[in-house]
Amino acid sequence: MMNIEAYGNFGSSESKELGENREGQNIIAKRRSDLDELSYEVLQIVIDQIPESKAGDDLSAHHKRTQEKINDVINSIIFEQKRHLSFADKKRVNMTVMNEVYHYGPITDLLNDTTVSEVMVNGPKKIFVEREGKIQQTDNEFRDDKHVMHIIDRIISPLGRRVDESSPLVDARLPDGSRVNVIIPPLAVKGPSITIRKFAKDPFTADDLISFGTLSADIAQFLRHCVRGRTNVLVSGGTGSGKTTLLNILSGYIPDDERIITIEDAAEVQLQQPHVVTLESRPANIEGKGKITIRDLVVNSLRMRPDRIIVGEVRGGEALDMLQAMNTGHDGSLTTVHANTPRDSLSRLETMVMMSGIELPSRAIREQVSSAINLVVQIERMLDGTRKISKVSEIVGMEGETVTLQDIFIFNQEGIDEKGKVRGRHQATGVTPSFLPKLKAHGESVSASLFKPSNFRSDMYRKGN
Repeated sequence: MMNIEAYGNFGSSESKELGENREGQNIIAKRRSDLDELSYEVLQIVIDQIPESKAGDDLSAHHKRTQEKINDVINSIIFEQKRHLSFADKKRVNMTVMNEVYHYGPITDLLNDTTVSEVMVNGPKKIFVEREGKIQQTDNEFRDDKHVMHIIDRIISPLGRRVDESSPLVDARLPDGSRVNVIIPPLAVKGPSITIRKFAKDPFTADDLISFGTLSADIAQFLRHCVRGRTNVLVSGGTGSGKTTLLNILSGYIPDDERIITIEDAAEVQLQQPHVVTLESRPANIEGKGKITIRDLVVNSLRMRPDRIIVGEVRGGEALDMLQAMNTGHDGSLTTVHANTPRDSLSRLETMVMMSGIELPSRAIREQVSSAINLVVQIERMLDGTRKISKVSEIVGMEGETVTLQDIFIFNQEGIDEKGKVRGRHQATGVTPSFLPKLKAHGESVSASLFKPSNFRSDMYRKGN
């Protein structure tokens, strides 16, 4: 339930009392509906009266003039209709109209809410969010399908994208980098759908993930050595498991003196190093021409003298080019893949290599995979919504026709507590990675004691260890 006081002349105690019974909830819902109707009425009147923005205008001053115009219209309607509106009501109407004019309508406050990680619009009357890994429905609503389509147009028009019956789905991103997927009828049967994966303003650090229980101090230290020691790392996980967040953290370990090429469908990797080139794929234009795929960008990146190549996610034939790059002097490259286990991630890579159009025997593909990738980091979204690195596995080679894996670290789940939270801890398996000499050759000295189960540490990872 949203803030009750924003919807009428209720004191805090009265609001609480009303909100605790059905009659009170009905009163609040009716009040909200009345204010939404008034907001729409004000919007219809004020839309043609907004002062035009001119080149060189101060944007905040222009917004202030618009707010003043909205207040004038509100006061005029109140006087003509002899309605009573509290200060909170006026403020809400003003904010609603401003959001319609300049922002993203009913989902604006959700996008501004730092506790929300994802916004999902399932038609005009059902808007859901993800908070702390849990999905919940909100009270926010659009008026109708046309209203949703208006906001969709607000999102994609500045990017030169379009969505209509002939092209009913599109990927885009907001100015802050948040990833947006839109799909409309006839593909979306119950109305236009918007899914927004929010872009963190303050990217998570390894320390943050340790405090969340996503990984242990030992795992963080080991992965730092692996990235700096130029091992090729594949991050594997399901949808919403935190692959991109983990990729961001791993990318942050790359030294500042290396040239990094990032390749993504929508730029999400946030690197602070000085020598970074960010590449983004492009869909076909309205004539069906000009499409640039991830694979095109991977092939082109090899001509850009990269020290490291980071592919946000491999989904198709680019897997072959990525593996070949890893095998031909671009050690230390990183990518992600959708898969539920480290073994499944290798099977998916094999399937995607087959999608490249180049016919290779299965054994040749598996040999490419086993020689190219050193480490698979599996991350999962648990039942309680938390994210955990469930396995850190090394690819050690081939046995017959099979790529062999050995787990270095695992998450040992011990059960669910009384609050529904997953209990468990990360543990070393006792296996020492075979690529430690390679890390040492790159100046990364890793103590073998790190991999002894008895030496497992749960204390915070300290930067520079």
